[in-house]
Amino acid sequence: MTKGYNFSYTLPKSIKEAYPFHSHYFNSPSGKMHYVDEGEGDEAVLMVHGNPTWSFYYRNLIKYLSPEIRCIAPDHIGCGLSERPRDFSYRLEDHIKNLHALIESLSLKKIHLIVHDWGGPIGLGVAQRMHPKVGNVVLLNTAAFPAKEIAPSINLCRMPLFGYLFIRLGNGFIRGLTSLGVEKPLPKKIKEGYLYPYKGLLASALRSFFGKNNLSKSNLATYRFVKDIPMSPSHPSFNTLEEIGKNLSVFNQNKLMICWGGKDFCFHDYFFKQWQNRFPAAECNYFDQAGHLVLEDASPLIEEIIANFLKK
Repeated sequence: MTKGYNFSYTLPKSIKEAYPFHSHYFNSPSGKMHYVDEGEGDEAVLMVHGNPTWSFYYRNLIKYLSPEIRCIAPDHIGCGLSERPRDFSYRLEDHIKNLHALIESLSLKKIHLIVHDWGGPIGLGVAQRMHPKVGNVVLLNTAAFPAKEIAPSINLCRMPLFGYLFIRLGNGFIRGLTSLGVEKPLPKKIKEGYLYPYKGLLASALRSFFGKNNLSKSNLATYRFVKDIPMSPSHPSFNTLEEIGKNLSVFNQNKLMICWGGKDFCFHDYFFKQWQNRFPAAECNYFDQAGHLVLEDASPLIEEIIANFLKK
């Protein structure tokens, strides 16, 4: 077990109403990993979130699907309600290993996969290693291959000084996403739900000064995820991402669907076309008035579309 921040949380009532799930914890190789496990059966839908969200992103989909199929939605180490180890690498390969260990521990016979943002390379990386168990695959505004394209705002956050000040001190990454990542403004309680697990160092210091120590809500992972975007072969995670990209063809055997927010400032149409080129037989649903958080903007229609696809 790594040394990390306290990872016990009591969700505020307003967030619990939107996210009314029982918490489960798994001793991953890197620390306590929180996950939602709703519904029953040895066949499940695995929902893998990206940066800087957490399993809260899938709350409506879990409610919609869990009466008919088991739904599992983990929080990556450092994210959501999982542990925040200081000595974890926060590299793509290690996120894959943690998720793989969780899924192996659940002894599932079949897994359908839904991935978003960084959940793409993490979830698809795991699925490639246990492909015989993988059923249908749903892609939500993500990439799982090296690309020369990167949003200017994301690239700015990768700059050492600006990134540290903006993300670590000011918590600007998650705050920006809850505004720029949607076309329909999020209700106040839902925005609070996204922000709840993360606090910038400045806010944490102020809370500590006033006797409200909240260091357990460190945003270290959101900062390290941005730093881990491999834009050149010299990056430590480049080979992992490249290998995942090379092996995407294994999913030609699976039914695959793409649900895409057309107004995404991060994963824009370049990435959508990349997926279409790789999987020309995939079922595509393009929501031209949805942003990066496509499950928010396209709800409730998108839940029905995904449910129907999983039944095929």
